[in-house]
Amino acid sequence: MAKSYISYNQIHQSIRDAVERYKINSEFKPDLMITITGGGLVPSRILRTFLDKRNDRNVPIQAIGLSLYEEIEADQAAGGTGENIEVRKTQWLNLPEQMSLLNRNILLVDEVDDTRKTLAYAVDELIKDIQAEEVRQGMEPGSSDTKLGVFVLHNKLKPKKRELPDHIMKNYFACVDLPDKWLVYPWDAIDIEEHTELSKSPSPK
Repeated sequence: MAKSYISYNQIHQSIRDAVERYKINSEFKPDLMITITGGGLVPSRILRTFLDKRNDRNVPIQAIGLSLYEEIEADQAAGGTGENIEVRKTQWLNLPEQMSLLNRNILLVDEVDDTRKTLAYAVDELIKDIQAEEVRQGMEPGSSDTKLGVFVLHNKLKPKKRELPDHIMKNYFACVDLPDKWLVYPWDAIDIEEHTELSKSPSPK
């Protein structure tokens, strides 16, 4: 598969452009980010730079850990195909008592929408958490004014193995849509100067 090298500068500019293009500050108005650790950590922090403060504070970032690609690689190394590997939690929300998910505008952040299995799993689990909190508050599930959206650096234009609910797709923000390529991110680079130079070259077709 052709490789496409992505630089920090490209990521920074793509995020800034997406915030403006989707009018995220004026329309979605996020007040909480939930980042999928690994790929989502750096994009979340850059994204926060371009988000308006809420109540004079930066938008907080909470982290969740999900395992899929590492498990697939391990299965393939053992001679399997990786096709039957499912997403599992390695870390989940541990919110302070005063921080509720209800009536928030929450952005789930990751670096790439590839097969969509990881994103769909995270969305499903977050919806369960939101509905459970609504029930604890004596509310009907889905009755709070809570919005959940998805923000990704790159969306690969390929068939997905999972779908997102329609109400999530209304708040789906991809910085860049691109063909199915092997994306090489700067946080995986050993030699960052070499990586940056490779990012300047036209991607192989």
